[in-house]
Amino acid sequence: MGIAERKLRQKEEMKSSILEAAWKLVQQDGWQFLSIRKIADAIEYSVPVIYYHFENKEAILLEFTREGFQLLTQKVGEARDETDQVDQQLMRMGKAYRDFAFANVEYYQLMFGLGIPTCDMVNSIEEVKSFSDTLTGVIKTAIAQSRTPDADYWLKFHTYWSILHGLVSIQMIGGQANPDPRNELVLQDAITGFISTLGLS
Repeated sequence: MGIAERKLRQKEEMKSSILEAAWKLVQQDGWQFLSIRKIADAIEYSVPVIYYHFENKEAILLEFTREGFQLLTQKVGEARDETDQVDQQLMRMGKAYRDFAFANVEYYQLMFGLGIPTCDMVNSIEEVKSFSDTLTGVIKTAIAQSRTPDADYWLKFHTYWSILHGLVSIQMIGGQANPDPRNELVLQDAITGFISTLGLS
């Protein structure tokens, strides 16, 4: 291994150590208490070492946001692929979304700390765009098979996402780490209502 390759590997290892330490701190104290100083203390390096690898705390949070959306897209995509029926895809994707949120509360709170990402964020972060594309792909298919093929897919996409995010947020605000089983019925009812607005035959 050459000098350049060794330096690159060492840089990646340090970056991984920083992210690992940051994640442990988040699980211990929450996002609001994460700081560059605490991360530096945790890995026993100076603050400038952290800044060498990450411009600021927000850059570290962005890394976790990317990871979170990557995981969410994977789970939602797997749920989609369980069936070819578009209405069932929407139902299963909604359940997978909810399950991800409560199995990964730290990720979800960071990903949606300020609500649903804006269009600019969706377009500028590849992992968020991939998630968006996964949902819109199914919604476009649903619209194409519906009695209203000229429906606005962008509107339907945001309606669907708002339903999912809204239901999860209500449960999280209520401190329900283990969701009330009755909320399963609420989710089913909400998605069933959404599917009916698409006018699927």
